[in-house]
Amino acid sequence: MHASSLRFKRPDFAFAVASGLTLMAATIFLLTVALSAHAATQVSSPAQTQIDALSRASAAVVGIQVTVAEGARSARSLGQERTGSGVVIGPDGLVLTIGYLMLEAQQIEIVTQEGKTLPAVAVAYDIATGFGLVKPLLPLRGVKPVNLGSQQDLKTGEPLMVVTGATVDGQDSDVSMTQLVSQRAFSGTWEYHIDTALFTSPPVTAGGGNHSGAPLFNQRGELLGIGSLLVADALGENKRVPGNMFVPIDLLKPILAELQQSGSSRQSHRPWLGLTSTEQGGRVQIVRVSEDSPAEAAGLAPGDVVLAVDDSQVVTLESFYKKLWARSAPDAPVTLTVLQGADIKTVVLTPQDRMLLLKRPAGI
Repeated sequence: MHASSLRFKRPDFAFAVASGLTLMAATIFLLTVALSAHAATQVSSPAQTQIDALSRASAAVVGIQVTVAEGARSARSLGQERTGSGVVIGPDGLVLTIGYLMLEAQQIEIVTQEGKTLPAVAVAYDIATGFGLVKPLLPLRGVKPVNLGSQQDLKTGEPLMVVTGATVDGQDSDVSMTQLVSQRAFSGTWEYHIDTALFTSPPVTAGGGNHSGAPLFNQRGELLGIGSLLVADALGENKRVPGNMFVPIDLLKPILAELQQSGSSRQSHRPWLGLTSTEQGGRVQIVRVSEDSPAEAAGLAPGDVVLAVDDSQVVTLESFYKKLWARSAPDAPVTLTVLQGADIKTVVLTPQDRMLLLKRPAGI
């Protein structure tokens, strides 16, 4: 059985774990045979320990349903209604998800694996990492928080589990098996960068392929990351291998207390220009300019090429973002050298702190 075929509904979880063991270990493959034949009443301790750990991890996954505020900027690109997943990480029911699900949320609901919906409130949204935190207003009974793992222990090719939450329209929690194929820096086109992201393949098929906020677990049931994107180049190296990008849990640990206290990290209060850009052949090219943004006010347009920030050359999105963010204040003026058509121009912009522009969900 190939990894790409491993997709299971949660009621068949023990069998799912065992069936995926062509990726894991021969011992659990033998366990599968034993279970399917009803030939054994007990399983080996290591195999049972692994199944128990993964089952507990799966049980901590919830669905998230969001309606965003009227007139929210993010509705243009992310929609007014959003559906995804989250995972319980705190004894008080604190749920970790991907931040864009709850961005400018007006109403948040948590969907339990029994199909019940609970009202929830936003706790934090962090632009720098992409994480979001929500908390149910009613107790999540019988759900234990997961343990946090670390990417430091991960090896390429290691088998991993992705779980998606239930939905309000009756879709069950779901499980996919995948594997780690790469760990590397990731630069998003939307003024986003993290120095390390986790890339897996094959892509998530659970929950109809809805990877948004889906937790990634290792074989010990420890949380490794939160689902962010479907990508075509999971391997990197200019090879077309479809998969998913996960934000590693290691980025959460140093800022978790700060997020719970203030609703965002200090790193999230940084300059924002309102650009969507790509890097091609050592050039940073603008492909979209947000309405009512500093970039629009300065006359930047799709097709322009950013050559330098404050006279420092930039040739990648990473170098562009890091030069921009290395400023004392989010709204300090910045000088861009841009190529517009055949002309090289110097443009002075006044960036904005995007955390101050977004409609904040109730609670933050």
